[in-house]
Amino acid sequence: MALRDSLADFFEFEEHGTDLRTEVLAGLTTFLTMSYIVVVNPSILAGIPGEKPGIVVSGYGHGEVVSMLAVVTIIAAATATLIMALYANRPFGQAPGLGLNAFFAFTVVGALGISWQTALAAVVVEGVIFIALTAIGAREYIIRVFPEPVKFAVGTGIGLFLAVIGLQAMRIVVDDPETLVQLGPVASDPVAIVSAVGLFFTFALYARGVRGSIIIGILGTTALGWVVANSGLVGSDAASQLVAGGANATYDITPLAGAFVTGFADIEAFTFALVVFTFFFVDFFDTAGTLTGVAQVAGFLDDKGNLPDIDKPLMADAIGTTVGGMLGTSTVTTYIESATGVEEGGRTGMTALVVALLFLASLAVVPLAAAIPLYASHIALVVIGVVMLSNVVDIAWDDLSYAIPAGMTILVMPLTYSIATGIAAGIVTYPIVKAARGEWADVRPGHWVLAAAFVLYYVVRTRTLAA
Repeated sequence: MALRDSLADFFEFEEHGTDLRTEVLAGLTTFLTMSYIVVVNPSILAGIPGEKPGIVVSGYGHGEVVSMLAVVTIIAAATATLIMALYANRPFGQAPGLGLNAFFAFTVVGALGISWQTALAAVVVEGVIFIALTAIGAREYIIRVFPEPVKFAVGTGIGLFLAVIGLQAMRIVVDDPETLVQLGPVASDPVAIVSAVGLFFTFALYARGVRGSIIIGILGTTALGWVVANSGLVGSDAASQLVAGGANATYDITPLAGAFVTGFADIEAFTFALVVFTFFFVDFFDTAGTLTGVAQVAGFLDDKGNLPDIDKPLMADAIGTTVGGMLGTSTVTTYIESATGVEEGGRTGMTALVVALLFLASLAVVPLAAAIPLYASHIALVVIGVVMLSNVVDIAWDDLSYAIPAGMTILVMPLTYSIATGIAAGIVTYPIVKAARGEWADVRPGHWVLAAAFVLYYVVRTRTLAA
């Protein structure tokens, strides 16, 4: 009884019209809806030599790296969410974000050819900058610097980007030398067949509002793949592709923890700055947008539509990102799935505390992360990618000065396989379109500076690639 009263006093249950039981159930609900990240984040970040870019640790197998990343994912999520609970007293769950982990692996490490250690260094630098800017209250200035249509379009662009990555891993979409991509052999490839069945199953659960539908779908698809592989319905080659390799799980994260330090040894300044900028841009506006959206559901917003003391949850995000980068994972952000817990009545940091504790408890299932095949884990990317497309309704499509930069951001991002390039396309387009329409009052010097910097970078980079 004393503990219950202490929690009620610390988290101010009475002021927020809630109680311990409600908060615990809300925390459980939020965790179930975002727990898929324990499996998905490692599968995206872990590289496969010759097949997939990402983190490859010399002397360790793919399964071992996946399990290391699962441990790091859990620690980073628990740390950030614990700060959210005890410092910000808000019911928001945090973890490494989808989209930025794909940018880390496929763009930074893959397309740009930057070492994963240097990519982690960029995450840490972004987190430190985020902490500093949050501490001095520079949020309003930052928001004014970036074009509004680009901010609204980033979520949709990332959704398309994630969906393409997921569909390729599931072999539903494949490369084509003439058309770039085409429909895969979904009627003859066992991986594509199992993936399609798993995807539709997951969509059905999600549409029904089943809590934990994504993680259930991933596990169900993995189980189906195992059954098909061991039933004699397919040959040995196909069977080996349907199941993950040996788990070889490990809880030793020393090869990842602190690896960011060596990443500072060989840095190309402009490219590194671009990577840091992209991490910061997406993290900041994704977090700010998510916080505002979930806070609206909870009734936290004031008369002007602002979240009081938003700097506190932003600080939790910034610290979580910094800690995550130091340990070995990509940027941490606030999850929109927090809305499910809020809808269950969660109103205080007690909800977040439950989420953090459940993340720590999930350390017991780390070996499971290494046993999930790539096609099964990437179902989450397609589902979340489709959900993120809803952001497109926030764009003023009837205003060409909004529609053109937003459209360029959304289109260029998946087509170039780069979140950074999509953002750059929108930022360069915005002041040009505004100036062409004579709307000079909407263009700030910072818009021109950012546009010029991106043009310079891509001129230099594309010439270097051509050479």
